[in-house]
Amino acid sequence: MSGIKNSVLLFLKGMSMGAADIVPGVSGGSIALITGIYEKLLDSIKSIDKTALQLLLKGQMNNFWTHVNGGFLLTLVAGILTSIFTLSKLITFLMEEYPIPLWSFFCGLIIISAIIILRDIKRWTIAAFVALIIGTVIAYGVTSLPPTSTPDAIWFVFIAGAIAISAMILPGISGSFLLLILGQYERILSAVSSKDVLTLAVFATGCITGLLSFSRLISWLLKNFHAITIAVLSGFMLGSINKIWPWKQVISYRMSSSGAQKPFLTENILPQNYLAVTGQESLFLHAIVAFSFGIILVLGIERAAYYINRT
Repeated sequence: MSGIKNSVLLFLKGMSMGAADIVPGVSGGSIALITGIYEKLLDSIKSIDKTALQLLLKGQMNNFWTHVNGGFLLTLVAGILTSIFTLSKLITFLMEEYPIPLWSFFCGLIIISAIIILRDIKRWTIAAFVALIIGTVIAYGVTSLPPTSTPDAIWFVFIAGAIAISAMILPGISGSFLLLILGQYERILSAVSSKDVLTLAVFATGCITGLLSFSRLISWLLKNFHAITIAVLSGFMLGSINKIWPWKQVISYRMSSSGAQKPFLTENILPQNYLAVTGQESLFLHAIVAFSFGIILVLGIERAAYYINRT
């Protein structure tokens, strides 16, 4: 029974990661770190190596499955894919119709998550403080980059997948946002909605390539420089607030592939200036409620995970 309970919990964690990865500005890696499966995920991905390939070619399926921690990966990926295919339209709707509460919710989620994760650092050093600052600055800089015009060729979908997946396993740096910068976000989201098998297959191949390469580096850093790596990853999360800040002024627009007008360049503004600048209500009370819910949700997840791990 405990095995079924753990599988259901892992599936829900995967769904949370998938939902986060849909949103430009929020990383599935943040959810993995919050829910305590980040290092296990990296180790499982890293185990897909030469030995795994040899076991697969020899037909030793049971040994292969055990070597790559197949049950863990399959359940997690199933949750991620379920979330992506079922929630993509809902998340898009919320981003368009209720952006301030949505971004406020993620702000609360990210801030409290970074604080919780930093508690893993038992002994603070100057290097850890510097790493935290560097991570924050890097994420702030990346999230300040404007979208660019990129090739429409199918090969670039592969490149975009490799780059985006590398960010998706980094807390705070959103793979969806990098897809937006690379000009591929709408293309991939459209492919998901329309079940464009070719585009999704090429994108998935790029993701697998990037994932197998980048996970090894992060796993090595966590094992050899744990405090500094955790500080950098937490800095990434804090710096990403620049992207998901709820109150923004649109500086310029762009035309999407469907002919719809979309924000191109934005600037963060204070909520008390939002009405005067944009002519729209700041929905500050809604934002506070959503922000608080994000904090409560993370604290609830952490407490639930604590009790589940004890039983």
